Amino acid sequence: MLRRGAQRLRGFPLPSFPGCPRSVCGREGENNPPLSAETRWKDQAETVIIGGGCIGVSLAYHLAKAGMKDVVLLEKSELTAGSTWHAAGLTTYFHPGINLKKIHYDSIKLYEKLEEETGQVVGFHQPGSIRIATTSIRVDEFKYQMTRTGWHATEQYIIEPEKIQEMFPLLNMNKILAGLYNPGDGHIDPYSLTMALAAGARKYGALLKYPAPVTSLKPRSDGTWDVETPQGSMKANRIVNAAGFWAREVGKMIGLEHPLIPVQHQYVVTSTIPEVKALKRELPVLRDLEGSYYLRQERDGLLFGPYESQEKMKVQDSWVTSGVPPDFGKELFESDLDRIMEHVEAAMEMVPVLKKADIINVVNGPITYSPDILPMVGPHQGVRNYWVAIGFGYGIIHAGGVGKYLSDWILHGEPPFDLIELDPNRYGKWTTTQYTEAKARESYGFNNIVGYPKEERFAGRPTQRVSGLYKTLESKCSMGFHAGWEQPHWFYKPGQDTRYRPSFRRTNWFEPVGSEYKQVMQRVGVIDLSPFGKFNIKGQDSIRLLDHLFANVIPKVGFTNISHMLTPKGRVYAELTVSHQFPGEFLLITGSGSELHDLRWIEEEAAKGGYNVEIKNITDELGVLGVAGPHARKVLQKLTSEDLSHDVFKFLQTKTLKISHIPVTAIRISYTGELGWELYHRREDSAALYNVIMNAGQEEGIDNFGTYAMNALRLEKAFRAWGSEMNCDTNPLEAGLEYFVKLNKPADFIGKQALKQIKAKGLKRRLVCLTLATDDADPEGNESVWYDGKVVGNTTSGSYSYSIQKSLAFAYVPVELSKVGQQVEVELLGKHYPAIIIQEPLVLTEPTRNRLQKKDGKEKI
Repeated sequence: MLRRGAQRLRGFPLPSFPGCPRSVCGREGENNPPLSAETRWKDQAETVIIGGGCIGVSLAYHLAKAGMKDVVLLEKSELTAGSTWHAAGLTTYFHPGINLKKIHYDSIKLYEKLEEETGQVVGFHQPGSIRIATTSIRVDEFKYQMTRTGWHATEQYIIEPEKIQEMFPLLNMNKILAGLYNPGDGHIDPYSLTMALAAGARKYGALLKYPAPVTSLKPRSDGTWDVETPQGSMKANRIVNAAGFWAREVGKMIGLEHPLIPVQHQYVVTSTIPEVKALKRELPVLRDLEGSYYLRQERDGLLFGPYESQEKMKVQDSWVTSGVPPDFGKELFESDLDRIMEHVEAAMEMVPVLKKADIINVVNGPITYSPDILPMVGPHQGVRNYWVAIGFGYGIIHAGGVGKYLSDWILHGEPPFDLIELDPNRYGKWTTTQYTEAKARESYGFNNIVGYPKEERFAGRPTQRVSGLYKTLESKCSMGFHAGWEQPHWFYKPGQDTRYRPSFRRTNWFEPVGSEYKQVMQRVGVIDLSPFGKFNIKGQDSIRLLDHLFANVIPKVGFTNISHMLTPKGRVYAELTVSHQFPGEFLLITGSGSELHDLRWIEEEAAKGGYNVEIKNITDELGVLGVAGPHARKVLQKLTSEDLSHDVFKFLQTKTLKISHIPVTAIRISYTGELGWELYHRREDSAALYNVIMNAGQEEGIDNFGTYAMNALRLEKAFRAWGSEMNCDTNPLEAGLEYFVKLNKPADFIGKQALKQIKAKGLKRRLVCLTLATDDADPEGNESVWYDGKVVGNTTSGSYSYSIQKSLAFAYVPVELSKVGQQVEVELLGKHYPAIIIQEPLVLTEPTRNRLQKKDGKEKI
């Protein structure tokens, strides 16, 4: 039986003793020359970084190395204090998401060369890692992850049990079905890593000052900051909060409540195990996903760390209510083996040599979680020149890549690649402390659950952000979570399976979504679109500002268009609907997940350019109903005196009118591509508006539809989606958005010159539309596209087409493979399915059908 040794941690600084993990003491880099304390002080800095953990020091290193002068890091006690010093130090290329794979890749590539660059030992071990599958669902998950990795630079393989046993001979192989293997994974000594980054930062000219606690942050009218410390004050052009579990305190200095929760995480270290000592090579890092723990070799013993369930995990509540104790730095919490015993037992079953091993150490330290487990990285909306790099539950593997990512963004004025999932502005006022704690508990407990497509997590829901239809619809549909909002994904009828049943294959929503699709195509449907981000912009310079921001022309008064904000390098930062409601007054609409992301960019450009405008976020004030389908006009005309006929209320026109007695702003537009209107109204009127429309449409067979059906409809119409077909990794030309980009308009909009150069050089890839016949799985985006035995591209989004009864997907492929009729293959769950590039759109939009019908009629006359 795994036994506790004599030495345990009891909430005080850990003494150094043999057998202690390198991440806590006895470090491989302990013979590095000491870094002397800085005596210099600067009155002015280009960038002040608050926090001397591995994240903050990495940013200082990258900024200084890239040539920024006057980089200053302020640490309240000493480098690595907080969460860095006691971390287990795991490094992996793997991430279930797409964009964070790039962060992991950049981190590992930096760590591989850091010792040579700085002369500091970093203790980097790269024995690889294996994720273990003991169920058939896990094997499906591995196949799902393989297709999402094929178009990335990292190596990843599914390996058979025989290979697993060869690489990790101490395993009990009884239940193991497969492994997901990443060569180059491993672990690094966090203390030595940070000290090497610090040495590099100093080498390139950064000032690392400690102890230097920040006591006050005061913004100036010009966007700069006064940073106060006991040593004196400093003026900074920007500040970066990288303060770890102190980040909430730093945020409060300027009136921000960052949604962060400190949680206790434990790992166990054993004494020497003879079977481990006898090995000729280091064991790969093991992740037993059903047992929910990681395990690696630690010298001649083993180190393993579990992620207990949300019911058993421990949040450091007192820090949330009363703040972090002022002197807490390199302390630990009392260990609690009972809390993790079921995972200890799972580890002993999987690695039997643990049963006779002694525990010599249990490390129980604080780490910081955001609600969704992902860190918050980038500039913060509402506060000029305030950046964050906080909420890192896995800071060691993120440190190198995030330091480079933020450095590039700060220096070049735009993110180097799409990383929207880390945008700190994905949270808002709806993110309460109660919500944050509930989600952090869930996220910690779900560390190793199966990661399905279209996953939903239910803790902390609903938030205060519910539309006026929530009570009306909640019992009729499966709701999805969008930036705090509840929005119907799909509706069920009596007798249908209403459970949340995620799957890698078609599941219980497949048939109901098909019915909703037909509802919109053949009759009329209603959808709740209230989660849209909504901004009102008006003022003397409103037209001039929008002409600078958008690549499209400014619509005439009473009309709407689709417009894109580009980055200086000509990439697609955002897509919005722009409605010119009154002279110089605009309603801007964006997707729910882009609300504060887009608002921050608009506000920043307005401030930089000194534009005289008023920008107001009215997202929570307005509800939105979409009404779409061939009978949409007939239903709505019953409820208004306004003429809705085609020639009077044209496509992309906007008008203020009344539906029944309810004031609305109506825009003739629909993401379904069918005849439709979006009706913007006071949020408190949503239920009344919905009811009168539903009652008026009984004769036409009106019914609800959700976002899954809308996605199938928009794909058939070849409508692009921001975040999928276009983002900060793509330019509008390769995305097929030329129609919306007016390079000949007089205004020198952001990205115009770069786009001209891109056009002159020619494109290397294009977005195409594919059809493919599959079995019971459909593409959803980010799958590998194959040609002639090689990965040549990736899908961006996909769905089942209910009109042709095949799968449909958008994909980026090389220009030479982008012609209609070109055959390629799309990888789904380990199989390669033949796919063919088609002429888009698969289904013509209603305005196009109407125009062609009129043209045909005239030709006949």
